[in-house]
Amino acid sequence: MNRSESKLYIIGAGFAGQMIADDIKRKKIFGKTTAFLDDDKNIIGAKIDGVPVLGPIENIAPALNPAPTDEAILAIPSAGVERIKAIYETLKKSGFVKIKILPAISQVVNGTAHLVQAREIDPLDILGRTPVTISLKESLAYLRGKRVLITGAGGSIGSELSRQLLSGGAERLYLFGHGENSIYQIDRELRLLQQEGVGEAATIVPIIGDMKDREYTRYIIKQTKCDAIFHCAAYKHVPMMEENPVAAVENNVFGTKNLLDAALEFNVKRFVLISTDKAVQPVSVYGASKYLCEKLLLQASEKAKKSQSFMFARFGNVLGSRGSILPLFMEQIKNGGPVTVTDPKMERYFMTIPEACSLVLQIGGVGVNGESYLLDMGEPIKIKDLAEQIIKFSGLEVGKDIEIKYTGARKGERLTEPLWLKEENPEPTAFPKVLRMDNSAKTDFSLDELLEKLWPICFAGGESADFKLYRNAKELKSLLCQAIPSLKEFYEKSGKGE
Repeated sequence: MNRSESKLYIIGAGFAGQMIADDIKRKKIFGKTTAFLDDDKNIIGAKIDGVPVLGPIENIAPALNPAPTDEAILAIPSAGVERIKAIYETLKKSGFVKIKILPAISQVVNGTAHLVQAREIDPLDILGRTPVTISLKESLAYLRGKRVLITGAGGSIGSELSRQLLSGGAERLYLFGHGENSIYQIDRELRLLQQEGVGEAATIVPIIGDMKDREYTRYIIKQTKCDAIFHCAAYKHVPMMEENPVAAVENNVFGTKNLLDAALEFNVKRFVLISTDKAVQPVSVYGASKYLCEKLLLQASEKAKKSQSFMFARFGNVLGSRGSILPLFMEQIKNGGPVTVTDPKMERYFMTIPEACSLVLQIGGVGVNGESYLLDMGEPIKIKDLAEQIIKFSGLEVGKDIEIKYTGARKGERLTEPLWLKEENPEPTAFPKVLRMDNSAKTDFSLDELLEKLWPICFAGGESADFKLYRNAKELKSLLCQAIPSLKEFYEKSGKGE
């Protein structure tokens, strides 16, 4: 049976479900909509454009006897996590192999839903909490007709920001990154979404380059005349950056400084830095590099013109980012286990990538120059519990089908990650799940002097270049420890500084 002969069942007969059915009918290549499944008693038994509405979902799904090629598409964008989980379990028990889901309501409520937006359902959709609902049309009004540059646009956060920005009415989207393949993939995806009618007619411009190159970065910001920068690019893998500390500082710290300097010089109106909980009392080189990025951002805000706003948004882990634990767990389960967890007590704050990106885009519009913002991540989740839920999602049992193996904390890792310092005193804003922090936490070192000492370790050049310092990881860590007491204390306690 080819795909055009597949039966498609749309879960939800509301506006999103009806739009998907219309999309399928017009394009024909996706199969035929056999029925809507809905719980609304007022429409069960009716027909919408010739398609019957069957229900309730829990009663009717087991009677459908779907073929392996048949698909179920969840088109209830406003449904909470628990409802999605219940529907998913019903569909799985009823024999559906292919189950897709539309994005959150914030991305379709003011626009139109398209089949191309549907993706395979995964653990993200049934784990954690129900994301906050933000109207992208409203929150992105400040970017209408503007030029927006996203650094690290091929990464997990950068690519999702790019998808959401597609709906914002920006004149141009500049996709900046040094990974050719990842930029190619998000560029191709955005163009496909546009072809299928998603978003508005923004001009998409892929840019391959390295923000460590100061002159090139300056050239790009000057030439693009961008109005806003969302700075997502960073080396992020904690243990890997412990093994490559010079690269972490070279890219994250000096790359950010290059961007900030260029943004100040060429009058970029809005600059939003993506930060991390690992910047709070950092215990790793990665955390230290992001801590310095926050300080650089605040320093730049003091130099900003009245027309400019520089701010950062800090949050914890995002579910499903490349290289994060969720894809790793899924791969381990696929290979038969074991699923590896560092410590049964280890816990982290989690948020889905789309929710985090929606909040970051909102902050970009309402944020004030020189302010720091924190996303409300809810309660922390034990990594062990997350592993157990994902194993269960896969239809398996812990201990019987898949083992959990504890491996011990790695370099630069701690059991818990604080989201803020006590003196930062986060307080609610007028916007749900967005908190404002005080910038009263002072440093005991000169940021400019520290960067001056770090520069010859990261870069070779000039007649006075000291090649004894160049790429000297031990000296770099020593300088970071002198400036950041929490890093020094952690290294001394754990013996993992070398």
